[in-house]
Amino acid sequence: MENEIKRDYYLDQLIKRKNNGLIKIVTGIRRCGKSYLLRTIFKNHLIESGVDEGHIIEMAFDLYDNIEYKDPKVFYPWAKEQIKDEGTYYFLLDEVQLLDEFVSVLNGLADQKNCDVFVTGSNAKFLSRDIATEFGGRGDEVHMYPLSFSEFMSVYDGNRYDGWNEYITYGGIPLVVLAETEEQKMAILDNLFKETYISDIVKRNKIRNVGEMEALLDILSSAIGDLTNPNKLHKTFKSVNRSKITATTITKYIEYLEDAFLIEEAVRYDIKGKSYIGTPLKYYFMDMGLRNARINYRQIEITHSMENVIYNELRMRGFSVDVGNLTIVENGKDGKAVKKQLEVDFICNKGSKKYYIQSAYQLGTEEKLAQEIRPFLKINDSFKKIVITSDTPKPCYTDEGILMMNVYDFLLNPELMDL
Repeated sequence: MENEIKRDYYLDQLIKRKNNGLIKIVTGIRRCGKSYLLRTIFKNHLIESGVDEGHIIEMAFDLYDNIEYKDPKVFYPWAKEQIKDEGTYYFLLDEVQLLDEFVSVLNGLADQKNCDVFVTGSNAKFLSRDIATEFGGRGDEVHMYPLSFSEFMSVYDGNRYDGWNEYITYGGIPLVVLAETEEQKMAILDNLFKETYISDIVKRNKIRNVGEMEALLDILSSAIGDLTNPNKLHKTFKSVNRSKITATTITKYIEYLEDAFLIEEAVRYDIKGKSYIGTPLKYYFMDMGLRNARINYRQIEITHSMENVIYNELRMRGFSVDVGNLTIVENGKDGKAVKKQLEVDFICNKGSKKYYIQSAYQLGTEEKLAQEIRPFLKINDSFKKIVITSDTPKPCYTDEGILMMNVYDFLLNPELMDL
């Protein structure tokens, strides 16, 4: 493994936003590389493009050395003291949710005509999911994920098939990817869960029954790609754990896990009725290594793992992603009309672009292909329909106009979606 992982996609997002008058907020799960992006990659870009180092002001609020600066009455005067001339000053502020009153402090800084403010944050509760509103229309979010498969492959020393096996097992947290042995990777993932994610969530939300929340995490880990809801999870708890946990508490715990960017929900969309269906819905893990660590690497079903990786890839590319639901009426064996529900794994939207995607690990037979494309043939619109498999030799179209491609090509060549 090489040590420098390029994050060009995110660097480009920050470069495009320079001097736009807004507060640039890099959000994402802890340890996905936000600090490195801001304070190493982006800082190096500023220096290489001629910015004087004295005009780059850094602060990491999670370091003990900077504990006093969490007080806005200390930080704000210090920040203003750094501005010594009319040139542009770039403020690179790490883990800003730890700064008290950070919204008004950052708005105050952004108000200075020669300040360009870039911050990172690991929690959607403090950095509300609707960041623009929180900052009075002045927040500009760049959401960062763990490494995509192509970022992973840029430092992986081997072929894409071996790389894929490692990626779906240990995920894309940079610290884990750069670890030398499988034992080290597993130890880091376990440690991250205990010392970082769980302790963060417990502390922040004052959770008393930590065991219950961890049990919920385990159940969700075992059920990626399955339709579920708090009531269904409640029943599982009752039967498996003999727990008295309520559906309301489960809903709350799920919110905490989403706020920490550990999981994300994909809501069902009625394709014919053009409306959202409340529940059940699906939950996907933002990193496969973290998910597998929860289940002790026991049930890494390749079909669900591939679906989760495709979901994350689509989100990284900026798509909103829903689960498609299609109600059709067909004649049963007795000739009577029968209603059937068909599912499309993903409906992806970005601007005017829209795609329907099925994730099918192996097609193998004509019957399996027919089963996968059946929902597509019932959709009455002309948006692109794609089946992603592990065994399609190279991208091609079926007679019905459906694009077939293998998962490696899909992950490594974003432009293939528009082939």
